[in-house]
Amino acid sequence: MNSGKFDFILQGGKALLPHPSGSGFEIADVDIGLRDRKIAAIQSSLPADQGQKVIPVKGLHIFPGVIDSQVHFREPGLTHKEDLETGTRAAIMGGVTSVFEMPNTNPSTTTAEAFQDKLNRAKNRAHCNYAFFMGGSSENADQLAQLERLPHCSGIKVFMGSSTGNLLVDEEAVLARILEKGQRRVIVHSEDEARLKERKSIATDSQDVHSHPIWRDVETAMISTRKLLRLARKYNRKVHVLHISTAEEMDFLKDQKDLATVEVLPQHLTLYAPDCYDRLKNYAQQNPPIRDKRHYDRIWQAVRDGTVDVIGSDHAPHTREEKERPYPSSPSGVPGVQTLVPVMLNHVHEGRLSLFRFLELVTTNPVRVFGIRNKGFLREGYDADLTIVDLKAQRTITNEWIASRCGWTPYDGMKVTGWVTHTFVGGHLVMSDDQVLSEARGTPVDFLES
Repeated sequence: MNSGKFDFILQGGKALLPHPSGSGFEIADVDIGLRDRKIAAIQSSLPADQGQKVIPVKGLHIFPGVIDSQVHFREPGLTHKEDLETGTRAAIMGGVTSVFEMPNTNPSTTTAEAFQDKLNRAKNRAHCNYAFFMGGSSENADQLAQLERLPHCSGIKVFMGSSTGNLLVDEEAVLARILEKGQRRVIVHSEDEARLKERKSIATDSQDVHSHPIWRDVETAMISTRKLLRLARKYNRKVHVLHISTAEEMDFLKDQKDLATVEVLPQHLTLYAPDCYDRLKNYAQQNPPIRDKRHYDRIWQAVRDGTVDVIGSDHAPHTREEKERPYPSSPSGVPGVQTLVPVMLNHVHEGRLSLFRFLELVTTNPVRVFGIRNKGFLREGYDADLTIVDLKAQRTITNEWIASRCGWTPYDGMKVTGWVTHTFVGGHLVMSDDQVLSEARGTPVDFLES
């Protein structure tokens, strides 16, 4: 151990440590010393005089830094909605220490030059750690084996159904080329574009957001997900299927776990139709849609039985003016990076899942799925990214608390039990008591396969 003082000592917290069996967590009352951006010591007690700063955290739970593996921070090109500074500020306010940002910006992230531009933009502006997805398209399919290995690339993202941006891959031959060429897991938005086009009149004729899950129905998702897994098997390529919203997909994917990992969103675990559209109108509109209680219940079952690997926020902000346009000209997407942790901690409080299971879904499982280096565990020598929470704190989520440029949340007015008290990024205390405390401290995330 370095003989110098610790930068910080976290004193008396309940740390979520790796279980000695190698699987899961155990809770231990320990002191944690941070030095030079790393976890330098985890011991039953550390002398206070060994720390330059000592933070008493008795009664609080110390998590490995939460990883949100699906965010849209809109830079470049759409920065009236969000940018890398405001989006990462929202992340640390909610206890998220690393984010993976999506490629459907303007221009799209489909070249090494566009990818480097995003890294340049994030440097000294990102409050949390960051990586970027490369967009898969017909134009770059033959270069993806090289592009996916760029440093700080979190993988190749494919849109099989249209959403924000112009990265649509709706031809089977193009998807086959993308799956054939590379080695790393492909991340997929799975909706069938042909069926969406066929059924668009359902939305345009109704001009009512309640029709959103009718237009983008179960079969729209199932056609696409079946095709994806058929091609993944043909080319023996692992895939990560994003924001699963249907019971039928969960029934299908639970038998595909040798190739497919599965993401769900807090929105699909917290909201359901028609209630969400009655209350929130277009502010509940997203792709794939929030559906009725049958799907909500089946998604929760999949969280509990292990079908689900990862929870991401799919943070996708739009301005109020945009969301209040008449449906379906209103854009799909809701902000979520800042609310992911408190909303899910409230589900833990209410007994829907265990604290250990939640931590798997946002720390150790993202490390496994994406091959992240040196994060996701409280271990000596690992990066000092920490999320500290008060599991008993009762708060109300409000629009005023939201740091995202869009300034709203679908959870406005929601009372929760469980709140983030401190966020550490790279050994620096960047947020405490709902206040951002320092300049941007984020650095690029490294991957095993880069």
